[in-house]
Amino acid sequence: MHNQAVNGEGQAASAAPGAARRVSPDAIAVTRRGAGLSARLFALTVLFVTVTEIFIYVPSVANFRIGWLADRLAMADAATLLLGESTAAEIPRSVQDGLLNAVGAIAIAVRTGTVSRLIATVEMPPAVDEVVDLNTMNPLGDIGAAFATLVAGEPRILRVVGHSRAGLQVELVVSDRMLRTAMLRYSVNILLISLLVSVVTAGLLYFSINRLFVRPMRRLTENMVAFSAAPDDGARVIRPSGRGDEIGVAEEHLATMQQALQGTLREQRHLADLGLAVSKINHDLRNMLAAAQLFSDRLGRLPDPNVQRFAPKLIATLDRAIAYCQTTLAYGRAREAAPARRLVALDRLADDVADTQGLTGHAIIAFENKVPEGLEVDADPDQLFRVLVNLCRNAVQALEGNPDPAIVRRVTVSAARDNGTVTITVEDTGPGVPERARAYLFRAFQGAVRPGGTGLGLAIAAELVRAHGGSIALQETGRPGATFTIVIPDRPGADGRSRTG
Repeated sequence: MHNQAVNGEGQAASAAPGAARRVSPDAIAVTRRGAGLSARLFALTVLFVTVTEIFIYVPSVANFRIGWLADRLAMADAATLLLGESTAAEIPRSVQDGLLNAVGAIAIAVRTGTVSRLIATVEMPPAVDEVVDLNTMNPLGDIGAAFATLVAGEPRILRVVGHSRAGLQVELVVSDRMLRTAMLRYSVNILLISLLVSVVTAGLLYFSINRLFVRPMRRLTENMVAFSAAPDDGARVIRPSGRGDEIGVAEEHLATMQQALQGTLREQRHLADLGLAVSKINHDLRNMLAAAQLFSDRLGRLPDPNVQRFAPKLIATLDRAIAYCQTTLAYGRAREAAPARRLVALDRLADDVADTQGLTGHAIIAFENKVPEGLEVDADPDQLFRVLVNLCRNAVQALEGNPDPAIVRRVTVSAARDNGTVTITVEDTGPGVPERARAYLFRAFQGAVRPGGTGLGLAIAAELVRAHGGSIALQETGRPGATFTIVIPDRPGADGRSRTG
């Protein structure tokens, strides 16, 4: 006779697995580094609008240069129409000087075919540095010439060529100093206008985007920081603003997540309290079981045949109870031990389960063991015993709920082997599983079927079956009662024997 030692103190489960830790506000304080989103948005808007204005300014300043020169050419053309066929030799010096000052030119000439007629000129005309032909279009060349004029430190002499209204070709020689001054004045005006447009545009975008996006995002951020400081405070759950855009959807989902998190925290606190209570019960229960085990040892020495028949089962049951007490906190603290798998005679294990639950010779509940004799399953015997005990206990409790003697009360355990997999079925003729309990059937404290139940039995059974690489499910058979199916595959590399008698 094997007596399991019962020593040691139960370990208190001070906290449930994954329980949320309270984080101090200092640990989660949000520290802004640099400018905020609003300031960055304003600065970027000013920068982008300014860059856009620069791209607009580059061709516009070249166009301004061409326009300025075209205006001077038009003035010279008008003067040539007034002077008719006269030449510089025929026009008085004072008239020539007045005409040149009015046009801002050094010399004016008209070309007819290959013949050029000088209208007005200074006493000593300088050499020409650049020829500007207004009759041809060259955008890139015009842009380069415009910036060459802007950066030129010394005066340059330009020869401007274009067609007159009379169809003649007018030429004039001008200094680029007046042109450069006008271009600089134009550039300053463009710069001031660009800055004004940038600031106004940035301001409008800032206020609109700040109201539409930045303020709601700041509200979300502040709420998340406040909620993380005290996640159990229901007043810190965000209240959706009712917006119909993406931010409104984010607010609604955040509120749902926060409410779900608070529910999880409440469950975890409940599990922590339950773990502490179970540890205390575990301590005293193991002491009582140790005393019962001593009495069972003495009882087993009596010569009475009935005692000799039932004493081994009593002792085996006490051994299992002590082992369960030693691992009571395993479910809440971590996980079950890895299965110590052996080849188990399933029909004999089912008989042991029936004896333990009082189904053998039960007054009102019939028990049928339909497991083929000699069927072997590759499993941990103690863990598989616990799985079947939990399922059979639930079946017994369901069948005992209605005292009507006309009701058929039966629990059936059957099994079959197929291609290295054993399928175990536990079936009863009870009221079945309510629809509302099916979604959370194998979750602790959520899958309770009967009033007052905790749902731990099915949760533990599911964990033990999964540890074997198997599965457990509630089957839809169309018959009265509940039918649970357990599938346990052989270990990889096992011989997979399927003896059935």
